[in-house]
Amino acid sequence: MAQIQIQEQKQEQRQLQAISAQQLLVSQLVELPLQQMAERIETELHDNPALEKKASGEEPATDWASPAADGEQDAAEDYDAQREREERSDALDAALQNIGRDDEDLPVYQGGQTWDDNQQEQTEFGQERSFYDLLMEQVGETELTERDRYVLEYIIQSLDDDGLLRTPLADICEQLAIYHHIDISTSEAMVLLKRLQQFDPPGIGARTLKECLLLQIERRKDSPLKQQMLRVVNSYFNEFTKKHWGRIQQQLQLSDSQMDILLTELRRLNPKPGAAMGETVGRSLQQITPDFIVETQEDGTISMSLNSGEMPTLEISQSFADLMKELQTDNENLSRQQKEALLYTKQKIDAAQNFIDAVEQRRRTLTKTMKAIIQMQKPFFEEGDEELLRPMILKDVAQQTGLDLSTISRVSNSKYVQTRWGTFPLKFFFSDSYVTQNGEELSTRKIKATLRNIIENEDKQKPLSDDALRDALAQQGFPIARRTVAKYREQLGLPVARLRKS
Repeated sequence: MAQIQIQEQKQEQRQLQAISAQQLLVSQLVELPLQQMAERIETELHDNPALEKKASGEEPATDWASPAADGEQDAAEDYDAQREREERSDALDAALQNIGRDDEDLPVYQGGQTWDDNQQEQTEFGQERSFYDLLMEQVGETELTERDRYVLEYIIQSLDDDGLLRTPLADICEQLAIYHHIDISTSEAMVLLKRLQQFDPPGIGARTLKECLLLQIERRKDSPLKQQMLRVVNSYFNEFTKKHWGRIQQQLQLSDSQMDILLTELRRLNPKPGAAMGETVGRSLQQITPDFIVETQEDGTISMSLNSGEMPTLEISQSFADLMKELQTDNENLSRQQKEALLYTKQKIDAAQNFIDAVEQRRRTLTKTMKAIIQMQKPFFEEGDEELLRPMILKDVAQQTGLDLSTISRVSNSKYVQTRWGTFPLKFFFSDSYVTQNGEELSTRKIKATLRNIIENEDKQKPLSDDALRDALAQQGFPIARRTVAKYREQLGLPVARLRKS
């Protein structure tokens, strides 16, 4: 007997959230730090002739320039402005003439740069490259898809100050999925991490001290000494960290002179490749251009402003606006070429207006986020004491501002704030909390600061063990477990008691 299969069709109503092109543009601009935002605006100015820099009626005079130099500079700026207007007009004419041809792509205004590319790079960066900038330069030289580039940059932003990655890859993948809507497996993230570990300086992106040392040794030329170094770190790492040189010498069957050479080379390895990179570029951390400027007055008044840097004010090109008005006046009697010109003009004006709106939305979002951080961390901005920072996560700021969690995450990436107490990355103000068995919520940052202070003031002849550190923290009101003490100590880059002894 034949069996009849019945397929059942069901109607299901689901609510899906689709991101518009404008929302995508805003989210991209929000994530850019000041330097990259200025470059993004210049790119948009070159690509869209309907977008122009708004002329400023009040140019502030520079203190260092003489009156004669000011006059020459004004003349040069007037000439450049006139030249730019002429080039934009020519570009518009050429674009209108080409409308209706078989070419799919319309001609794009590329601008008239008169400076040498190398000179421009030196002018923009000079000695103000940060640790993050140096790694980003190497990312730019690596062939990657847009998705992989975004993930790799996110991994770089997750590095600690010493250049090591202590955040588990599984956590990074989860953050990317939740906050940035990027689904990536741990194995895919591992492939990108391996790419990062090929960057300079050697050891960057390592997840442990052992991996950091091995990455540096692997960069060396093949030799018997290299093989001995690899063997020490791979097979006798515990003895190496505890400085049991005699046991290592015995196991490797080395003479005293051979052991001396091996120790000399092992001691040249750098456990903090990120810190070494910072020394190479000088005082890079102090020379980072801040995105926010927060000023604290003597009476405790706090004010905040966005650093606009070299970002110009944007407006719609008057020539495009006039052309649009002219073509729309007699819309019914337009020829085919004029209708195509009207369509092209409208597209460029709409794109320019959308970009202007996105820049303004970025400004409002950054301002709202920074104001919320100041409000929640007001004691720190008043006193400058790191221990006054309260536990604060992205979700707290999102609830305070009413913004999406992913938006707060994007704002926090690669942004810096200049305060009376120094310049800090925005991530500096975020920290988790530690909840004791009694339900008391403690700031992990405050616990770490106290732990560092205890270790710095301990007797160097008799450094405190993790058990002793746990007891000392408990006496100061931080009842945490010994394994938590060890975890925080490692995150601070502080060795065990045996290696702290002097």
